[in-house]
Amino acid sequence: MTTTIAVLVGSLRSGASNRALAEAAVALAPEGTELRIVDGLGDVPFYNEDVDQPGTVPATAQALRDAVGAADAVLVATPEHNGTIPAVLKNAIDWLSRPFGAGAVSGLPTAVIGGAHGQYGGVWAQDEARKALGIAGAAVIADATLSVANSSGRFAEAAPLEDPEITAALTSVLGALADAARTAA
Repeated sequence: MTTTIAVLVGSLRSGASNRALAEAAVALAPEGTELRIVDGLGDVPFYNEDVDQPGTVPATAQALRDAVGAADAVLVATPEHNGTIPAVLKNAIDWLSRPFGAGAVSGLPTAVIGGAHGQYGGVWAQDEARKALGIAGAAVIADATLSVANSSGRFAEAAPLEDPEITAALTSVLGALADAARTAA
């Protein structure tokens, strides 16, 4: 049986270093594991409980819920915007958290990774993402982390898959996440 991991990328920019990190994760999937990047986060409207009612959930929000709900685990790759997570990622978490206690992310093993321009690799954003995901009900794996400092510069020199330090750290995160998903099953 294949373990499926839904991958959420908090950057909408084409060529974003966090997208490259997510694509590297897909390529490094452990045996028996498939990673699927969930595209279209930018098309999901801002969360509004008025439209989060049976028969009125926007198709893009339902597609997000369906993709994550069908997965065994979640991997989030986030940049840092003004010291926190990007609005598009926070919005996705809001949609995935509802209905409270039974949202699509509820109980799913989840890891957060990412990179940013700064010297700390977006750790504030990653901490905020872990916090929001935990409150949303995800089973956050706190010690499965990867922070890439100066990610755009670093990945300009070598793609994530060409960087042995990145591939080793990413392989470790993916192994922990896949193991947690199999244990939770």
